[in-house]
Amino acid sequence: MLRYLPFLLILALTIYTFIDCLNTPESEVKHLPKVVWVIIILLFSIVGPVVWLFAGKDRAASGGGGRARRTQWVAPDDNPEFLKSLRDEQEKKDKDKD
Repeated sequence: MLRYLPFLLILALTIYTFIDCLNTPESEVKHLPKVVWVIIILLFSIVGPVVWLFAGKDRAASGGGGRARRTQWVAPDDNPEFLKSLRDEQEKKDKDKD
């Protein structure tokens, strides 16, 4: 079983990069057209997938723990404007109580 491991790893890498290439928008593909990348990945079993991973796709710059920076707020408590409106509302309620 252990002797099949390198072949399974190469197959898994090829499948992963093939699917990654197919799912990547054309605007994010670098250096060659997407169709050429697919052919390279499928024809050159080890070199093709590795080259795709390093040179074929625009990768987001890893800023915070390897995650791409968010452009939209995920929750209201992430939005500083929302938090400010809550503070203002609370201050208004406190003034009305006095």
